[in-house]
Amino acid sequence: MPSSGDVAVVVVGSVDHAEVTIPAGSFRMGDAFGEGYPADGEAPVHQVRLDGFRMDTTAVTNEQFARFVDATGYRTEAEQYGTSAVFHLVVRADPADIVGAAAGAPWWLNVRGAYWAHPLGGRSSWTDLRDHPVVHVSHNDALAYCRWAGRRLPTEAEWEYAARGGLEGARYPWGNNLYDDDGRHLCNIWQGAFPGSNTVDDGFLGTAPVRSFPANGYGLYEVSGNVWEWCADWFLPRYYRKSPSENPPGPTIGSGRVMRGGSYLCHDSYCNRYRVAARTSNSPESSSSNCGFRTVAAA
Repeated sequence: MPSSGDVAVVVVGSVDHAEVTIPAGSFRMGDAFGEGYPADGEAPVHQVRLDGFRMDTTAVTNEQFARFVDATGYRTEAEQYGTSAVFHLVVRADPADIVGAAAGAPWWLNVRGAYWAHPLGGRSSWTDLRDHPVVHVSHNDALAYCRWAGRRLPTEAEWEYAARGGLEGARYPWGNNLYDDDGRHLCNIWQGAFPGSNTVDDGFLGTAPVRSFPANGYGLYEVSGNVWEWCADWFLPRYYRKSPSENPPGPTIGSGRVMRGGSYLCHDSYCNRYRVAARTSNSPESSSSNCGFRTVAAA
């Protein structure tokens, strides 16, 4: 078994998964800076110890998901429903296929024919974005992929521990500052005035190819920004108050499933959840153009 930081490639069906071993250890889980949204339940900071596990170095890509679909004939929930949510500035669809906007968030358009293979709408194709994270996958879709692959979704505690990359109490996977010493961007988030103007200073309006930004200390790419990543847990804001200290499995009930890491739409004025402690949720059947997943397996 490779040591932490050593990349191994495992083959699942016809799909290669590059993975690293995350060593067993303990960490302080939660928001040490008091920057989280109170309703998200990022506090109290608490000590957690985890067994070791193996984790994909990147989010599952379109290429990988396509091979799963080819092997199984699986149809995602977005395909079954016929529509999915696409951010308004990246839509590539016939106007007639835009069937409405989200109440209270009009930058999200409900687009007929948007699903993983047509991530921006009917005029787009996954074949142009082979090395981008797959999107428009619900929590249920991610679980279906995991069952086929013989893998699973990370628990929320595993995700945060791995995303921290061995740094104790840091704000981001690389430290506490948003940019490197030369002022370069270290993740794919929003620049400009959300939601109408993105200056694209980091190079990407929508998703970025995996491995576009530096890996963290454990060799994981884009655990901040790019796309949200589903975790196994139900979301319960008060869970940290009573979470077990050893391998917390998450609550048995909740208002949705946990999502971690933020996305290309995160911005301090709107959603600063690209911090490693940040957490949010969505209903298990939901899908959008900024949510994907990565998988884990036993060490």
